[in-house]
Amino acid sequence: MDENITTIHITEALSLSKAMDFLNNYPNLEKISCSPSVYNRTSDKYIDALSQLDVDVVKEYHWGASKQDCDYEQELLDLASEGYKAREIAEILDITVNRVYYLLRRNKTKLNTNTKKYDYDEVKSLKESGLKPKEISEKLNIPIRTVYYILNKK
Repeated sequence: MDENITTIHITEALSLSKAMDFLNNYPNLEKISCSPSVYNRTSDKYIDALSQLDVDVVKEYHWGASKQDCDYEQELLDLASEGYKAREIAEILDITVNRVYYLLRRNKTKLNTNTKKYDYDEVKSLKESGLKPKEISEKLNIPIRTVYYILNKK
């Protein structure tokens, strides 16, 4: 019997014997959480009976690994925004390159990086002013394939 526990998570549908065991083992029980699939397999009679005893049965998602913050995450983002490459960041922070890529992907919105490498509007305006793709490529110092890609994009 553990009187300090007020919340438990179950992985099997409730039955009368399980509900009675929970109430006997956890006298201060206030909440039973379970996955949606377990909740759907639990009889409404048991859920109603427990709610009359002031024990809530709720659906909660506990999928995947919990998100763990690391103490070097902000430093990693600062290095990335300064232009360091993943391998350089990994060496500085003494972590794996894969970990660097993972953290960069996870924090993509915090970096405020522009995903477009070239100014699409400038390429299109140069084309409208009469320059040929090869001339645009030379003027902006970008690959001609990229110029064609931008011009053909709708």
